[in-house]
Amino acid sequence: MKEIQAFALSHTNNGAHFLFVSNMAERAEKDKTVAEKCAAQVKGLREAVKAEDENLQISAKSLTTDKIAEADRLRDQLYAGYKKAVGGYANFPVESMAEAAKVLNQHIKDYKIDVQAQLDKETGLLVNFVQDLEGKFAEQVKALSLTAFVEKLKAANENVRELTGQRTDERSAKTAGALKAARNASDEAYRMLVLHVNAHALLEGEADYAAFIDYANTEIEHFRKEVLGGSKKKAASAE
Repeated sequence: MKEIQAFALSHTNNGAHFLFVSNMAERAEKDKTVAEKCAAQVKGLREAVKAEDENLQISAKSLTTDKIAEADRLRDQLYAGYKKAVGGYANFPVESMAEAAKVLNQHIKDYKIDVQAQLDKETGLLVNFVQDLEGKFAEQVKALSLTAFVEKLKAANENVRELTGQRTDERSAKTAGALKAARNASDEAYRMLVLHVNAHALLEGEADYAAFIDYANTEIEHFRKEVLGGSKKKAASAE
């Protein structure tokens, strides 16, 4: 008698696991007999797959990541503009302004801020950098009319700081092991679908279920060979 083979999903990586249960849910929905006779189980698997997809996306990327990248680009542009403005006064014919530029340029050199550095490192350095410009170097900043520039740089850096804090809050607010729980729910939903399909095939005859059973077994064999028994590189690429 045809039946869907047993297959333990627990050893598959996250990407492969989602692909497998998603494929099974999609094929079950398209199979007229399975969709009708195992409607509750098909629905259960589809709902579990949806929940797993949502948790997989959250695990991979915070919703604020793109906003952080954009804010980071803005502050990098402002910092580069500030450096250029200070450098432009280096040989200014007014001695007091040239001296102010010299002091601020040395301040830039002392901090050695690299806009390609790790995000939080740059944020921390810029916090102190701007504090200096608002404090002990405020006179030089005012002399070169760069006060507004410093204010914009501070605001941009604080924006990055707030967004990264928001991302941390998002991550900490996630239920511990949410993705693992979603995977387990998908496993159980898939197990119930397999039990019902096999039971119907046994009681009603395999003819109407053969196409789905053959598909499932072919997919299982593929995952056994390519995911569980395949190269580490292939398995990792599905994460």
